Amino acid sequence: MCTETFLRLPEEKRRRFLDAAWEEFTSARFTDVSINQIVRRAGIPRGSFYQYFAGKDELLAYLLEEVRNYVKEEYRRVLKANGGDMFQAQLDCFDRMSCQDLCKDPVMERCMMFVKNNQGVDLQKLLPTRPGQRLLDGLWDVMDLSGLRDPSQDYARIVFSLLMAALGSAFMDAMFRPEERALYREELVAKLEVVKHGSLAQNFS
Repeated sequence: MCTETFLRLPEEKRRRFLDAAWEEFTSARFTDVSINQIVRRAGIPRGSFYQYFAGKDELLAYLLEEVRNYVKEEYRRVLKANGGDMFQAQLDCFDRMSCQDLCKDPVMERCMMFVKNNQGVDLQKLLPTRPGQRLLDGLWDVMDLSGLRDPSQDYARIVFSLLMAALGSAFMDAMFRPEERALYREELVAKLEVVKHGSLAQNFS
């Protein structure tokens, strides 16, 4: 994704470059993002950009990976605070992500601005997919699987993917229509209950 040259940069110079990249990515749609603008904001020659990244796709993937690592640490804290209950953790994440105070979090604010500028873009295609980068990896030690029908990690991944889909949908709806946040929270609670308890009557045969 990035070159060794970029990784060897002094922290201050690397951070200045990434801040400049975020400024550009949050002020224009991805298709309109300009490498010229990024290097101008960063105060570096255009040729230096290509010593760091092959193009803007690779740069965006790096930025989004930074966000994912940050979210992973935040989610870990929420999980620990809830005793490893991933169902309650989803609801707590929604409450945190959809509150006005989130705008005070520069990492999440940048991410939300990018998403708003790129409605309809399949961000999953831009995320890094290297092994070990999935959100759950590294969280098993703080996750309580004892209440699941099957406490294996493979089963937990399936349950977690359903929970994340419900959370992501509720958050996106609340982000674009904040006046209906309470409604989307109620819908999220209902979806979490369906995943938690199932949709069929117990005596179904």
